[in-house]
Amino acid sequence: MKPVSLLAIALVLLAAVAATAQRRGFPGYPEDGSDDIEVDPNQKAEWAFARFHYSVGDSFGGFRRFQRWAADYPKSDRQFVMGVRRLTRLDARSMEQVVDAHSDEIFNWPWVYVEDPGGWRLSEPEAVRLREFLLKGGFMFLDDSHGNFEWENIVEGLHMIFPDRAIEDLPGSDEIYRVFYDLNQADQRFQIPGTRFIWGGRPYGPDSAVPQWRAVRDDKGRVMVGICHNSDVGDAWEWADSPHYPENAASLAYRIGVNYIIYGMTH
Repeated sequence: MKPVSLLAIALVLLAAVAATAQRRGFPGYPEDGSDDIEVDPNQKAEWAFARFHYSVGDSFGGFRRFQRWAADYPKSDRQFVMGVRRLTRLDARSMEQVVDAHSDEIFNWPWVYVEDPGGWRLSEPEAVRLREFLLKGGFMFLDDSHGNFEWENIVEGLHMIFPDRAIEDLPGSDEIYRVFYDLNQADQRFQIPGTRFIWGGRPYGPDSAVPQWRAVRDDKGRVMVGICHNSDVGDAWEWADSPHYPENAASLAYRIGVNYIIYGMTH
């Protein structure tokens, strides 16, 4: 697939969503535009974007108890799915699925996205359920965490799920970066910037400037958990329609997401 196809998608999305107002009450952000994306909750499809609904501790509530699992929701999910449907032959449902951490419903959705896991707090039963889900063939994508503090919280949760499994750095040549789009970047690692680093004036700190692409594998070497640390793929999906968000980062974010889906569905 040539890059021009992704650029065309960005132009279509740009035409669909206005970028002139404020986002979530904060100045300087274009209008979210979530309500402009048509979805069908009753659509039958072979794949759906499932978002993990986890609990947070008292110190992770955020501004006005903002739910960190729901950052960028639902526009990011729906706008990314628009790209999946245009770029692949995957029969993807237009509407996302929210999956609660305490529910066995997760076993109905083999590909799960976790927003901002630097703020999650898993209970032991939830960790056991996730372990079973992943060992049965499920795939989980952790995105939008930054810095050492959030990383330590991610590790705590992953060690609850898999006490004895290592978290490894993914080489740029790994199969997951070649399964659909060839994203082999053996000599450099890509970073997908969040809007707070572009529009919000927040600088990258010394512990968040270097992007980390990591994974947890099963006994056969299959990636069960893909981890995007010091990047924000979901923000790029959400703002791919904005002329203020870098097109190259948005295009790369779509490719990464598609690769992770195809890998999770075929391994």
